[in-house]
Amino acid sequence: MTRGVKIERPRGTHDVLPPEQPLWRKVVGEAEAICRVYGYGQIQTPVFEHTELFVRTSGTGSDVVQKEMYTFDDRSGRSLTLRPEATAPIARAYVEHGLHREPQPIKLMTIAPMYRYSTPQRGRYREHWHLSVEAIGSDDPAIDAEVIEVYHALLGRLGVAEFGLELNSIGCRECRPAYVARLEEWLEDNTERLDEATREKAATSPLRVFDNMAAKPEAVRKALEGAPKIGDSLCEACREHFAAVRAQLDANSIAYELVPTLVRGLDYYTRTTWEFTGPDEGAQSTLSGGGRYDGLVEEVGGPPTPGVGFGAGIERLLLALEGAGVDAEQAGIDAFFVLDAGAPRVAVSTWLAALRANGLAADTDYAGRSLKGQLTQATRLGARTTVVVGPKTAVLRRADQPDETVEHAEIVGRLSR
Repeated sequence: MTRGVKIERPRGTHDVLPPEQPLWRKVVGEAEAICRVYGYGQIQTPVFEHTELFVRTSGTGSDVVQKEMYTFDDRSGRSLTLRPEATAPIARAYVEHGLHREPQPIKLMTIAPMYRYSTPQRGRYREHWHLSVEAIGSDDPAIDAEVIEVYHALLGRLGVAEFGLELNSIGCRECRPAYVARLEEWLEDNTERLDEATREKAATSPLRVFDNMAAKPEAVRKALEGAPKIGDSLCEACREHFAAVRAQLDANSIAYELVPTLVRGLDYYTRTTWEFTGPDEGAQSTLSGGGRYDGLVEEVGGPPTPGVGFGAGIERLLLALEGAGVDAEQAGIDAFFVLDAGAPRVAVSTWLAALRANGLAADTDYAGRSLKGQLTQATRLGARTTVVVGPKTAVLRRADQPDETVEHAEIVGRLSR
């Protein structure tokens, strides 16, 4: 027989193996619990959407559209894209299902895989899982603060203490055009001080020259620090909105740093923008990012509707937990049956079925191990009770308790108590 070709997972993807699942479930469980107490209901959208959805909302000049989307034609020639982010699909669902006709705001959350073609790095995968939290239908500054508070509370519940919150306002349709005109003039006058990547952004979407500042060369960062800042050009409505967001955060004792160069990488963001950062350096420091998107719903065919939300990588959060020394207890099993010589194997299978029907985790040996090997396996699996089964009786072994000998007919009842 010829040997098969070894096939490995695609580059930029990862497997979440059983030993990693407890911490994964802890993160997902806490995120769902936090969102529930804040009133955010779960939504799931398709893993792929019409490509136009992301081109219209993210912007043709964004890195997502230009470099990162997984786009393909289906058998009918329709252009489809694996979702690179969750906000636009949720906005599409909001419009498609008439959620704008329900009491506002609509508060939604999802935990789902996203897909972006980029260079894989630590905590950054081409297929990655995101927590997305969205509040659509309200322009109240308090909802901006609440959405920020959701992730702040999640970090606290998980035991992550070493993080920062960066905050800015990038204006609205009324005040941003005049600012962009000033910025374009400055970029043209200082083009020689910028690297090629920043010059490319200046040509397609000037505001994005500030995107991902931590990853830029030091000389470019210093140059951009002298560029006009959006905060100096905010209209009165945007200034009042941003002041109200900060006042709400202050009232809830949520510390933040004002970062005048903080922008988001997608076209639909307006007004409040923020990032939570961890202790890592450079681009890998971002734990989550979000902002207000008051024109997004309109872009996907809905009525003018304000909205605000964030996306947070699950893998990045797991790295933060690792850095904080946070772990999750392995689940273990309730009972493991060790088969001694003469043990009735068929009877053991019926006991296993009865215990499992009662909601108990129970298992036995299927590898032909020796008695010693079976006992080792019971320990490895974290069995709370090891049942050593002989021909007529069984011995129940529990930590810090004396062994107990029982008849076969008593086993299920004793373990079900």
